Amino acid sequence: MRRIKSKNMKPEMTVRRLVHGMGYRHRLHRKDLPGKPDLVFGPRQKVLFVHGCFWHQHDDPACKISHAPKSRLEYWGPKLERNQERDRANREALEALGWSVLEVWECQTRDREALAVRLREFLSDTPET
Repeated sequence: MRRIKSKNMKPEMTVRRLVHGMGYRHRLHRKDLPGKPDLVFGPRQKVLFVHGCFWHQHDDPACKISHAPKSRLEYWGPKLERNQERDRANREALEALGWSVLEVWECQTRDREALAVRLREFLSDTPET
């Protein structure tokens, strides 16, 4: 477990490169915000979390990465449930502070064109119609 990193993982780096290439500038892992969001767009009041599908238990049936552990359920069950509860609490706290939150899942980083559209819609100052 010690070797599991929480920053600069491949999915997060993919999103960071894509957002930067689109011309959006951001801060990383602001400690003064609930949950230390992966990317923070301060003037826009928007944050991004890049979640690993296994660690945060992505519930999309189309996701091939997320799966329930088959062994040591007494350990993994509560641990993964705590991760989900913490994600929910962080999202609610950020929204209560006036921040818009977008969660990007690891499996969604594979289709970069679709991800770019989703990020552009989220980060644009005017809503797409």
